[in-house]
Amino acid sequence: MSRLAPAPPISAPDTRIRPRWWREVALLGAMYLLYDGVRLLVSAGHGEAFANAHRVLDLERTLRIADETSINHAVSSIPEFGVPLSYAYAVLHYVVTPLVLVWLWRRRPGVYRGARTALVIATVIGLLGFWLFPTAPPRMLPGFVDTLARYHDWGWWGDAASAPRGLAGLTNEFAAMPSLHVGWAAWCGWQIARNTTWRWLRVLGALYPVFMFVVVVGTANHYIADAIAGLAVIAAGALLARLRERRRVRRPADRPRRATQPS
Repeated sequence: MSRLAPAPPISAPDTRIRPRWWREVALLGAMYLLYDGVRLLVSAGHGEAFANAHRVLDLERTLRIADETSINHAVSSIPEFGVPLSYAYAVLHYVVTPLVLVWLWRRRPGVYRGARTALVIATVIGLLGFWLFPTAPPRMLPGFVDTLARYHDWGWWGDAASAPRGLAGLTNEFAAMPSLHVGWAAWCGWQIARNTTWRWLRVLGALYPVFMFVVVVGTANHYIADAIAGLAVIAAGALLARLRERRRVRRPADRPRRATQPS
């Protein structure tokens, strides 16, 4: 009497395998091209961007959270505040996030894939927001002070955007809603706090998104509602990435096992 041979065990994907660096660079490059395409689409409808800006302010007044003006004036009136926050807005967003990505890729390959996927999904959702709801930043409205423009002689940026002088056309001037500055900062702080054992670094990770909130509102580049939307975008990206990861891990186990008989 023959017996069925036990099916070979099916192992889950090894999450410790580090993705190839060139694939990651290509993915981030594709994200930049997508961002650039959205910028070109939004630039044609700047009138709608100002109308949406007033809609955001009206909503904040209804919710009684429209405190951008006081924070902006307090930051812009003192160079000791305005200059460091201008540098923070022009630098940290583009430096800290890549550094955290590289750190996870090298030191925490087991969590890198899920973290990167969450960031990519959240960024795509943010780009959809820029496209479907273009919004002029507070610095373009009466009553606000463009902090980076006021202190543009202190840095390399021009008086039109946080980009280097003469390159303002390369940025999306109407990408206020949601704030990816705050969203990416929340992602960075979350990854740092959950993947390091150094207490001081975990504290810095927790404070980083709070600091970025002060930066973007104080320099009049985002509304308070933009920051809240940025946090919601990151939360949605993390949720969708976790669901995708669970499906990827369970997929091999769901395949029907084929019984084999010994000869």
